[in-house]
Amino acid sequence: MTRTELRARCQELGLHGLLLHWDEVADAEWLPWLLGIEEEERQRRSLERRIKNAKLGRFKAMADFDWDWPKRIDRVQIEDLLRLEFMKDGANPILFGPNGTGKTMLAKNVAHKALLAGDTVLFTTASDMLAGLAAQDSASGLKRRLSRYTRPRLLLVDEVGYLSYGNRHADLLFEVVTRRYDEGDKPTLVTTNKPFAEWSEVFPNASCVVTLVDRLVHRSEIVQMDGESYRLKEAKDRAASRAKKRSGKQVKGKAR
Repeated sequence: MTRTELRARCQELGLHGLLLHWDEVADAEWLPWLLGIEEEERQRRSLERRIKNAKLGRFKAMADFDWDWPKRIDRVQIEDLLRLEFMKDGANPILFGPNGTGKTMLAKNVAHKALLAGDTVLFTTASDMLAGLAAQDSASGLKRRLSRYTRPRLLLVDEVGYLSYGNRHADLLFEVVTRRYDEGDKPTLVTTNKPFAEWSEVFPNASCVVTLVDRLVHRSEIVQMDGESYRLKEAKDRAASRAKKRSGKQVKGKAR
């Protein structure tokens, strides 16, 4: 690595002490090693900070996803999302399907990939985001709150459609989507259990719904899923397992 390249790395890291004594240290054998350690440590701290701020919570890894369970899922499309191709175009991934089909799990795995790639991410449910925005009682407070959802490179809004909202909430969601849409390179990842034709039921009488959907869909990657609830399957499997254990204990008790 040339002196110029090493100096540029020092400047990027803000190592002003080394820069002040550049002629003395520029040819030192330990300098590339030192810069490498500093860069690696900063990358580690940056990732830890971004993971904490993303608020993803716990989620299953893709290795645990049962691809055979959903009746309908495009695996190639999901794997493209995990490669973050949509981030380059600022496209909005929309994961649509019934409850319990794995939408949130998939969305969180995509968000985690974005974190590992160096992007900023924020996870929120639609209800938490809209309630927090609607609770702001001043213009400055609302501006700060909107900035919270506009700032991250990737915003994950979970569970749109599980509750219905008033006009005020519809306007606030429209504001978040529009601000991110106008920046061009900030995708909004949405999970929903309702097709767009039914979003008027989520935001009854809200005049902005058609435009809201239009902004989301204009640059989007729509993933359609179908099937029975995997959570319900797991609950049934656990119940069957417990029943089998109880039955085994009863047989042993009779044998004695």
